[in-house]
Amino acid sequence: MSLTFLEAWRLRDKLREEVISVRAWLLGIATNVMRNIARAARRHREAMSRLPPPEALPDFSDEVVGQMADGQRLAAAAGALQRLKRTEREVFTLVVWSGLGYAAAAEALGIPVGIVRSRLSRAREKLRRLVEEELASAPHGVELRTGSGHISSSGVAAARPSHRRSAR
Repeated sequence: MSLTFLEAWRLRDKLREEVISVRAWLLGIATNVMRNIARAARRHREAMSRLPPPEALPDFSDEVVGQMADGQRLAAAAGALQRLKRTEREVFTLVVWSGLGYAAAAEALGIPVGIVRSRLSRAREKLRRLVEEELASAPHGVELRTGSGHISSSGVAAARPSHRRSAR
């Protein structure tokens, strides 16, 4: 109805000159407005039918939950790493984080390769146990303490600890 009266207002100059019956004139405008609306709706439907169907958006909630869990595990691992003995932590950081081979780590630390292997095995086992303990004791959103400060268990990434060589 509002479109009809807006159109009538726009065409008001014709009212004085050409129109005999105002009612018939308004009904004619209303009819034209309805035809225009129906034609525009039909054209819109036809244009939309020519478009390809929208692609289904993937559900990213599982990825977000996974990232949160990864962040929590990373924070727990950083805390657990600080609880290892210095010798185990040195071997672990050199071999696992730095990617050195057993021989290169043994040379860097000045110890036999066999000791590197045994310390690394013990360090991995202790880390598994300590990480599980930290995850079990830290509810969501609680900060986990490490030797170099604290790290949020809600996903804030932990920095690698500094690598120090023992002077042997």
